Amino acid sequence: QVQLVESGGDSVQAGGSLRLSCVLSAYTGGTYSMGWFRQAPGKQREGVAYIYPGGSSTYCSASVKGRFTISRSRDNGKNTLYLQMNSLTPEDTAMYYCAARLFATSEMCKDSEYNYWGRGTQVTVSS
Repeated sequence: QVQLVESGGDSVQAGGSLRLSCVLSAYTGGTYSMGWFRQAPGKQREGVAYIYPGGSSTYCSASVKGRFTISRSRDNGKNTLYLQMNSLTPEDTAMYYCAARLFATSEMCKDSEYNYWGRGTQVTVSS
């Protein structure tokens, strides 16, 4: 079984920063690619960024490039995914989800490519 638990969501003013975290617990081990998605009220879930096990990453949304940074760490067998978000705008307001899958595919910005999901953490940016 794989569990993903996000944290770090909060309410901030425009221009502020937040750092989201997601801990992946996998009882059977494995090599996981991980990604961040977000869903704003009334909108479809969209990919934000993803990162391969080796550390290379891609940003799915042009609106976050240069403002968000995805990274990951591995300590004592525990994988942690991060999303550093700077210069936040009200348009970044959404529920942010962490996702994971074994290995990788060429369509990692699509939510259909992921097998495991966290419950989400809310980010609210006020003007």
